[in-house]
Amino acid sequence: MAKRFDRLEQIRRMDPVTEATEIHRLTAVYEFPWDFTRALELALYRTYAVPSIGRLLAETAELTERSQKRYDDTALLLDTVIEHGFAGERGRTAIRRINQMHRSYDIGNDDMRYVLCTFVVMPKRWIDAYGWRRLSRHETVAAAVHYRTLGRHMGIKDIPESYEEFEAHLDAYEKAHFGWDERARTVSDATLGLMASWYPRPLAPLLRRATLALLDEPLLEAFRYDPPTAMTRRLVRGAVRARGRAVRLLPPRSAPHFARQNREIKNYPDGYRVADLGTRPVPGLRGCPVRHAGDSADGVVQ
Repeated sequence: MAKRFDRLEQIRRMDPVTEATEIHRLTAVYEFPWDFTRALELALYRTYAVPSIGRLLAETAELTERSQKRYDDTALLLDTVIEHGFAGERGRTAIRRINQMHRSYDIGNDDMRYVLCTFVVMPKRWIDAYGWRRLSRHETVAAAVHYRTLGRHMGIKDIPESYEEFEAHLDAYEKAHFGWDERARTVSDATLGLMASWYPRPLAPLLRRATLALLDEPLLEAFRYDPPTAMTRRLVRGAVRARGRAVRLLPPRSAPHFARQNREIKNYPDGYRVADLGTRPVPGLRGCPVRHAGDSADGVVQ
């Protein structure tokens, strides 16, 4: 019978650079699938507090009028790359769709690089605080390498080299750019509403308060939310930590759990084609579509 730390020992025998995506897959879909889902939700959510990002998302209306579909498509595209890697057909198709979507809008490299940083940093911070164990150094290095590779395929320039550089860049960017924007606040409110919609309606106010209790002060200030009480913070964060301690006592997961299996994914009960996921170009919105140097014909940077 497999023991709780057997998979961690397997990861430690692997090379975190040459086998980065394989390690990241083991971590994300076997060791911490629930935690990675929550952490990536938080990662994407906090990007709205950068006004240039929040305003663009408000203008596209993807997260205010079609929030469930945007949530589903983002989770499924990122997860497809984790499941199938960068060389597999489905992985390449997912990257192509990601690039086609971003190319439809005038998005600066600095904002793209910041979003990439959130994918590396927020899962580690969440898991170290709330997971059933902390991330190992092998897993941390592998995550940084995996998302560096994704960033290169997306044509992002000046990507940080190490986890520590990703973290330093994220903190500095947020300190310099977090700020109030009325349209970004509408995107934030819509996202909180989406998360509450996954549960019975009477629980919505409670779930909103619980979500806010998991946010840090700079994020709350950027959106001008009233801070939760100290008691609310202790109760909510204590409950999430207790979940992690309970998971530690369970047998290790014997089968992978991918994003498509999450109950929060609502739009594709009969399945989906990766090539059909995501948004389509909106002519005239924040400039004409931009084709970046280095993009290949199929939308995957070589």
